[in-house]
Amino acid sequence: MRLLYMGDVVGRSGRDVVMERLPEIKARLAPDFIVANCENAAHGFGITPKICDDFLGAGIDVVTLGNHSWDQREIMPYMDGEPRLLRPANYPVGTPGRGAAIYGAPRGRKVMVIQVMGRLFMDPLDCPFAVVERELARTRLGPGGVDAIILDVHAEASSEKMALAHAVAGRVSMVVGSHSHIPTADAQILSGGTAYQTDAGMCGDYDSVIGMKKDAAIHKFVRKTPGERLSPAEGPGTLCGVLVETDDRGGAALKVAPLRLGGRLAETWPTFEGANK
Repeated sequence: MRLLYMGDVVGRSGRDVVMERLPEIKARLAPDFIVANCENAAHGFGITPKICDDFLGAGIDVVTLGNHSWDQREIMPYMDGEPRLLRPANYPVGTPGRGAAIYGAPRGRKVMVIQVMGRLFMDPLDCPFAVVERELARTRLGPGGVDAIILDVHAEASSEKMALAHAVAGRVSMVVGSHSHIPTADAQILSGGTAYQTDAGMCGDYDSVIGMKKDAAIHKFVRKTPGERLSPAEGPGTLCGVLVETDDRGGAALKVAPLRLGGRLAETWPTFEGANK
């Protein structure tokens, strides 16, 4: 099975590049299941029901969020009724929505998606390690369970992402980080057959400060006084993601490679056998 994860979608530039390149990605790479982190899709802050509907309608199977989950208030009632939209699973009990679910995939296969948020330099939520263990106790990867498990770790610290990945190595198909908006160069397969990349990067304008207009971001660091509100950069977007190919017999990762298209970063297509580069 081929699993595609696309990093944090930031503003209109991010939304546009995803929508523009998704048909080509499907034709060339033939992903069986697509996840996109869209917590910055609504002008850099959260997501709206319409934006989520647009992404799901375009063929994205699951949309994940993060620390900006609640920035658009209208998403809260929508979230309870849309199982394909996930917020971090380690929010307190009673929080709207869900943080993990099992979804159908082509040829009768099943994919579990889990999202957690880190605690280093982030909000003090429940322990992500314990929450992942709780979710994995409810199902298993391989025969008798699901065909693939994707874990999205929305966290600031690379060490926390890596530690969590090693803690679940061999029990999930793919661990990918989000939140930093910068694609890391460490795509690899961990012991036990778990694909890993510390951060997928963002889908947005890289002529920016992590997707935001440069002047306002610089003022915030230099002056330390109130200034213009941060807003997304509006230049051409780059799409960043990670493609993983798994073993259909047990769900272990066989191949992992980054995907970068358009914008300012060097374009990179995965060259898995059967992909029409």
